[in-house]
Amino acid sequence: MEETLITTDIERKKINELKEQLFNLLGDTFSEEDKGVISKLLTERIESGELKRNVFELNPVLMGLQTAILAVQEEGMGRDGVLAIILYCMDCHTHINDNVERIIHGLHRIQELYKKNPVIESENFRNLLLSFAEDMRVILIMIADRVNLMREIRDTLNKEAQQRVSEEASYLYAPLAHKLGLYKLKSELEDLSLKYLEHDAYYMIRSKLNETKKSRDEYIEKFIKPVEQRLKEAGLHFHMKGRTKSIHSIWQKMKKQQCGFEGIYDLFAIRIIIETEKNDNNSTEHALCWQAYSIVTDMYQPNPKRLRDWLSVPKSNGYESLHITVLGPEQKWVEVQIRTERMDEVAERGLAAHWRYKGVKSESSIDEWLGSIRSALEAGDSIQMMNDFRMDLYEDEVYVFTPKGDLKKFPRGATVLDFAYHIHSNVGNKCTGARINGKVVSFRHTLQSGDQVEIMTANNQTPKQDWLNIVKTSRAKSKIRLALKETQVKDGIFAKEMLERRMKNRKIELEEAVMNILIKKLGFKEARDFYKQLAEGVLDPNTVIERYQQLQDESKSSANDQRHETRSAEEFVLQDSQEELLSYSNDDVLVIDKNLKGVDYQLARCCRPIYGDDVFGFVTINGGIKIHRTDCPNAPELRRRFGYRIVRARWSGKGTSKYSVTLRVIGNDDIGIVNNITSIISKEEKIMMRSINIDSNDGLFSGNLVVNVEDTSRIEALIKKLRTVKGVKQVIRI
Repeated sequence: MEETLITTDIERKKINELKEQLFNLLGDTFSEEDKGVISKLLTERIESGELKRNVFELNPVLMGLQTAILAVQEEGMGRDGVLAIILYCMDCHTHINDNVERIIHGLHRIQELYKKNPVIESENFRNLLLSFAEDMRVILIMIADRVNLMREIRDTLNKEAQQRVSEEASYLYAPLAHKLGLYKLKSELEDLSLKYLEHDAYYMIRSKLNETKKSRDEYIEKFIKPVEQRLKEAGLHFHMKGRTKSIHSIWQKMKKQQCGFEGIYDLFAIRIIIETEKNDNNSTEHALCWQAYSIVTDMYQPNPKRLRDWLSVPKSNGYESLHITVLGPEQKWVEVQIRTERMDEVAERGLAAHWRYKGVKSESSIDEWLGSIRSALEAGDSIQMMNDFRMDLYEDEVYVFTPKGDLKKFPRGATVLDFAYHIHSNVGNKCTGARINGKVVSFRHTLQSGDQVEIMTANNQTPKQDWLNIVKTSRAKSKIRLALKETQVKDGIFAKEMLERRMKNRKIELEEAVMNILIKKLGFKEARDFYKQLAEGVLDPNTVIERYQQLQDESKSSANDQRHETRSAEEFVLQDSQEELLSYSNDDVLVIDKNLKGVDYQLARCCRPIYGDDVFGFVTINGGIKIHRTDCPNAPELRRRFGYRIVRARWSGKGTSKYSVTLRVIGNDDIGIVNNITSIISKEEKIMMRSINIDSNDGLFSGNLVVNVEDTSRIEALIKKLRTVKGVKQVIRI
């Protein structure tokens, strides 16, 4: 538990010592005024008793000063960063300047992220952390703070908290330090994490290293000395570094190679850095490296399987070096790296840093950006350059939390609905909204980085067509389309079964052929669209059944009235005509008259010709003739495929029969417009309205009128009158 801070005398003395050490490190960059402000704030906060110890019972003032010193010594932190560290650790709200304010704001924002219980073992969380920092000094401060904390929790009794911060150091802060080229801090974080998380492994390796430290140092010196002599004799200018791998690195190799400590044969690593002139070209540098390589391998037996030639073919990130493992004195394997100063500078400054050629994945944009940070640190101009750094890497991405703390990445502009479909199709299909940071929002709400999203669902919710305009990701769009298609199929089956059930209750026989004609008459190209509107209630089932009955009755009546005794086609009554209705090779004309006997003919159902229409005859397989309008939709195909079975035809006498005609009417959905239309039809002589079906949507109406007429002249006159009705935009015969 957190306890109210009571600063002990020992702590007070330590605070004063650290304060003076910090002032000395900063030198002239820290003015007397700055020193006075900090000294006053430290005294006030210590005496107030308002500060609290953390879960490890550590003093926040001491921790802040230690972190500030570490940041100055290892990261080149300047005045504003130091002031931000001290003010933040003491929870002070004193305004110094905008830079300090921005750094403190970034630190607070990141602490807010931690309250969401994030899963830290992910690249997404590291990226979110960077995007939230705004100022890169925030990340540098957090790395320094974590190193300092890891140093101080060695003897804590709170092992659970110790394990948690150690895991964060291993998964989060060590990789960040690695990316920034802060190799010393990175190695310390890894070693301390191993110490707390895998105690036995850490102390076993440390013990073995300690046992051999003296002999190891002697061995490195023994290896280097003759090599130095031979290189000097060859006229090379160089310097050499000898090192032992870190405990964490050794442990990783032991696990990877599944061997014991003694099985790690490249504990020793020697780096030969050749000094060159600035104007030396690459070929000259390569030649010097190969010369050094030749000298080393002449002295010690190389392992050819361990040769890594990144001179001839540099790595894709620009890294150049020669690596070889040789069998040194006492039959011990030693790794030797050979490179020039330029190559070493490139590798060390982050342009092709060690973490990248080790295979750690990262985005190219962040590689370049973090490399520039490292360059600024090493160049010593961090004060000026750090002020200009802003995070603009993720302008096209947002990172959001699940309730369990998992991080998900989405394109900017993604909505709650995208998040829901990312989790699962069923969650997306049932989504009604979400709770974001405890606040209820609609599923149209746009996600922001750092949001913690909890999806709300309802069993009666189903996907809608307009959802496709709400989501941003292709994954969500494809899932919505699939759900809509499945829903349409289910609704269509339900609607068809419902219609069949109602027709059966009314003892009406369902004929698929008649139903298909009705569907086309109603203006639908696909049966599924018809059943979809029926399921959605756009079409009234009772009206559909009535229309079906009318069509069925007309079909039977037409078949009875128009079917006559069949005779040979040679006995057709033919009449010459100057008027060509169709360009056929056969000049015979079939004259259609109600008194025509002995000819088996029918009026085609696909186009429903009436007296006065331009028509032609089509001889069917059984010898009968179907009469089609010349503008029938099927006419082009019949002419193309069966031109030899087409005969010219015309009407004879005067139209006295009643023909059923369907008119398609479209217009503005104004009050009384339907009454105006029906009123005109009722006043027409010899025209009887059989049915009307109107559908209104978005201020427009469309519908089908079925009327009985004697000939085309009357239907054309009716169409002209209907087009004069105010609000009517289109009237066509179908």
